[in-house]
Amino acid sequence: MLIDSHCHLEYKGLVEDQAGVLSRARDAGVGAFLNISTKQSEWAQVVATANREPDVFASVGIHPHAADDHKELDRATLYEATQDPRVIAIGETGLDYFYEYSDRKVQADLFRMHIDVARETGLPVIIHTRDAEDDTYAILAEEMEKGAFPALIHCFTASAEFGRKVLELGLTISLSGIVTFKNAKDLQAVAKEVPEDRLLVETDSPFLAPVPHRGKSCEPAFVADTARFVADLRGTDPEQLAKETTRNFTKLFTKAAL
Repeated sequence: MLIDSHCHLEYKGLVEDQAGVLSRARDAGVGAFLNISTKQSEWAQVVATANREPDVFASVGIHPHAADDHKELDRATLYEATQDPRVIAIGETGLDYFYEYSDRKVQADLFRMHIDVARETGLPVIIHTRDAEDDTYAILAEEMEKGAFPALIHCFTASAEFGRKVLELGLTISLSGIVTFKNAKDLQAVAKEVPEDRLLVETDSPFLAPVPHRGKSCEPAFVADTARFVADLRGTDPEQLAKETTRNFTKLFTKAAL
């Protein structure tokens, strides 16, 4: 069984045929899905889908792109949203300095709020970081000093040094279809080195379709293509990689009943 540890089932490209999307993924061997939210207005629908589909779980969080629109979000509201039985994660959250859609301080403040709630609830923080390695690591290191919390870097595209540093902090790394791209040699080198007990796979669908689906809207079924590529890269077989990543998912997302 494979698990798509990061998908956006409510987004255009998937939501129009959500039942078909899930059916095709199940036929491809995907046994569970983590449906990610990026803004507060998405929380109710993400949770509703998880309540409707037994193999779909939900996250609640604010993407750094949307940080400026959530300056007034308070900790209690985020905490309350995590209490739904189908919510197994917090995020995605983090820092994005590539587009700078939101003020950096607002991004950082919300990132720390998510971590604080994660520390109290025990739910993993799903972290988005782009062009913000130094600040992302600084916040993670500072917050770990206050008390450990579970977390992962989703859609990992950062440097090998950043990868080593977050692994030392105890984080998990998730690989998306980007790892299959021809120009992703540095990422492929990192993918070979991630310890087998700290690795997840994802689609980030409807974005980032892996080879051989480049140019198409990405679907959770395509996590099988990414998993096959990563297995070959690491010198193992897809069945073993599926077992390892499923085990890692259940160990990290302890609230998920699989």
